[in-house]
Amino acid sequence: MAPAAQLKIPATYLRGGTSKGVFFVQEDLPGAARVPGPARDALLLRVIGSPDPYGKQIDGMGGATSSTSKVVILNRSQRPDHDVDYLFGQVSIDSAFVDWSGNCGNLSAAVGPFAIAQGLVAAERVPHNGHAVVRIWQANISKTIIAHVPITDGQVQETGAFELDGVTFPAAEVQLEFLDPAAEEEGGAGAMFPTGNLIDDLNVPGVGSLEVTMINAGIPTIFFNAAALGYTGTELQGEINGDPRVLEMFERIRAYGAVRMGLISRVEDAARRQHTPKVAFVAPPASYTASSGKPVAEGDVDLLVRAMSMGKLHHAMMGTAAVAIGTAAAIPGTLVNLAAGGGEREAVRFGHPSGTLRVGAQARQVDGQWQVTKAIMSRSARVLMEGWVRVPG
Repeated sequence: MAPAAQLKIPATYLRGGTSKGVFFVQEDLPGAARVPGPARDALLLRVIGSPDPYGKQIDGMGGATSSTSKVVILNRSQRPDHDVDYLFGQVSIDSAFVDWSGNCGNLSAAVGPFAIAQGLVAAERVPHNGHAVVRIWQANISKTIIAHVPITDGQVQETGAFELDGVTFPAAEVQLEFLDPAAEEEGGAGAMFPTGNLIDDLNVPGVGSLEVTMINAGIPTIFFNAAALGYTGTELQGEINGDPRVLEMFERIRAYGAVRMGLISRVEDAARRQHTPKVAFVAPPASYTASSGKPVAEGDVDLLVRAMSMGKLHHAMMGTAAVAIGTAAAIPGTLVNLAAGGGEREAVRFGHPSGTLRVGAQARQVDGQWQVTKAIMSRSARVLMEGWVRVPG
């Protein structure tokens, strides 16, 4: 019996922000993989090269980090006032699991450019020169993202002078607006502050009681003060990711916080929901040297933030977590806001392991409840390779 031939599937490999992923148009996928289910997950796992007990994803497109183990599926939107539907999958590296529970803010920057290039945006909405306004429906969290994509001579402009810490080379700026970014989660956890409090005490066995701000905005996130666990907020990846006991501690905080937020019913369920919630620790401004060797001065930032993604300290900052940071910073009394000096603000610049990032958010109180109309940040995106991805049949 002859071995099965490899499948040949149209795909594009793109960088968006500080992440990379394999992008597909839904109709280009094999029939069984065009709908959610085991067939889709199995295909995407094989594309990325997971599960890989070696943790390297050598036999796939993944880059063996949470930032590079990602897939995106796009489709022309049938929703009113939207151009494209965007579905994001976070692919586990060492287990056979694709997490569909949240968005990727970094890859969101590549959605508009890819949609235009694939003809998913009506031609009359793309100017010959200027910016195309792409209306994106984020299917994972049922939210709208507006991407302002630069266009030159009728084509997406990818090169430019915009610099983003965590990305080595400059590129064209893509501004993103996350509308009404408070996440709507299943199980009744749709409130921006699921407990109704700006600060809670979270009891974690083996860790103790932690003051936390738990927020649903951009992506569900649990914030705590760095000093509570002996950190300064200036830590780089090597200081966290090399210690299995520390990583287990962060995962325990994440699991107990997820239960408290109403995202899962049992601590044990956190293993099947690796992408959300995120865990991050904050600290007041301080000087440090970023992972690139670039100095970050105390006066360059409003606060410091370090965030965990898929069990490891992120090399920069997840885009959705940046939305959570900007939102929490805009609301007086959260731990993020207090680390930034307190008071009202519509933008914040924070320090992360690779440098700094600015994010804006517009918050207001309505009938005693906090609402955020939108969060804004800039990213860049670029096609790295396009053609077909091959997968053993």
